[in-house]
Amino acid sequence: MAIIILPKIIIINEGVNLMIRKALVCGAAAVFLLCGLINTGFAEDKKGPETITLTATGSAKPKPAVFPHKKHQETLKCTDCHHGAKDGKQVPYTEGMEIGKCESCHNAKVLAGKTKGPLKLDTLKGAGHGNCLECHKEMVKKDPALKDKKLDKCTTCHAK
Repeated sequence: MAIIILPKIIIINEGVNLMIRKALVCGAAAVFLLCGLINTGFAEDKKGPETITLTATGSAKPKPAVFPHKKHQETLKCTDCHHGAKDGKQVPYTEGMEIGKCESCHNAKVLAGKTKGPLKLDTLKGAGHGNCLECHKEMVKKDPALKDKKLDKCTTCHAK
């Protein structure tokens, strides 16, 4: 009788072992999937907010500019807009560089008297118009269809 029971126990153990192996494989796959999803979520966070509203602090007549950050990321590289500063001079953006608020450098204390043509870089307005508006004007020159969309007009960024 022990000979008959033993094969049944082995068969049951093999079935249990197979179930355990399947559970382990499924569990491991789930862990890898979750890690991938979590990692993707962190990568999205590093891309910044979907929309940014830029408002100059201390401005007598603030005219907030709504910046569709995610939309710009679809067609531009980070280096097209972002940069840093070292010793009062602009340095190119490098991957992983901390991106602060534009006004943390574009202010009268840090960039006193700095200009780019007629634009004052020591103000958020001057920096925004120097970077954003100039880019929009260049894009309209390259693609006349964008002129119809009024990409180079104030209301593109500043709502009335």
